[in-house]
Amino acid sequence: MTSLKGKTLFISGASRGIGLAIALRAARDGANVAIAAKTAEPHPKLKGTIYTAADEVRAAGGKALPVLCDIRDEAQVLAAIEQTVAEFGGIDVCVNNASAISLTNSQATDMKRFDLMMGINTRGTFMVSKYCIPHLKKAENPHILMLSPPLDMKTKWFEHSTAYTMAKFGMSMCVLGLAGELKSAGIAVNALWPRTTIATAAVGNLLGGDAMMRASRTPEIMGDAAYAIITRPSREFTGHFCIDDKVLYANGVRDFERYRVDPSVPLMSDFFVPDDDVPPPGVTVQPLPSH
Repeated sequence: MTSLKGKTLFISGASRGIGLAIALRAARDGANVAIAAKTAEPHPKLKGTIYTAADEVRAAGGKALPVLCDIRDEAQVLAAIEQTVAEFGGIDVCVNNASAISLTNSQATDMKRFDLMMGINTRGTFMVSKYCIPHLKKAENPHILMLSPPLDMKTKWFEHSTAYTMAKFGMSMCVLGLAGELKSAGIAVNALWPRTTIATAAVGNLLGGDAMMRASRTPEIMGDAAYAIITRPSREFTGHFCIDDKVLYANGVRDFERYRVDPSVPLMSDFFVPDDDVPPPGVTVQPLPSH
């Protein structure tokens, strides 16, 4: 395990939620974090902007560069990466966290929403990775991490939300392909996904409100799990589809209670966790209710 002190992370969608949790965990080591997101003005329903996130990173002990960036726009992505390299001298870790979600079937998914999900999740992840790679090749322990699920090709993940699942699995296909492409260059490419729902704005606003939030874990579990992955030697760990608590269990963590929003409420499984994926000892998760 290495420290992230002085290392530079480029994180998409880092103004709140899981992206911010990853940024803050890195900041505690004294990392440099480029917060690449498109929230510059406060949103009525969503807490956090690139500027408030940058303040939190600095308060946690890191250096921060807030960068206004819509990852669907090639020129903005190139400019954000160039700005990061100019500010910090390089890029050690690329975290593809930005994502759009709409759990709708074919008839309820308008094409504008389809394009948004494909543009941010699949295309955005591919493009951010593509333009970070030349800089990652110069780093001593380079990692690309996607916040995307294991490729579990089951009808049940597709039938209620074909467009969203295609867009998220597109991110995971980038993991599969880039891990193979970049292995000889020593760049690790892995995916991280939560076993349970995570208490973020997306869950609170889109998926189930307060009840779902209480059945969730906090974003910190994803911050800690991401940290465990990106501090591993890049030549020794690549092409893996990781689940948060299993990563932490393998790293010696035994107390998962501290990540729970409300210990009195049973934890709810997240989408895309394969049926045969066994949680660590002592962890009990309610199966996802069928739609």
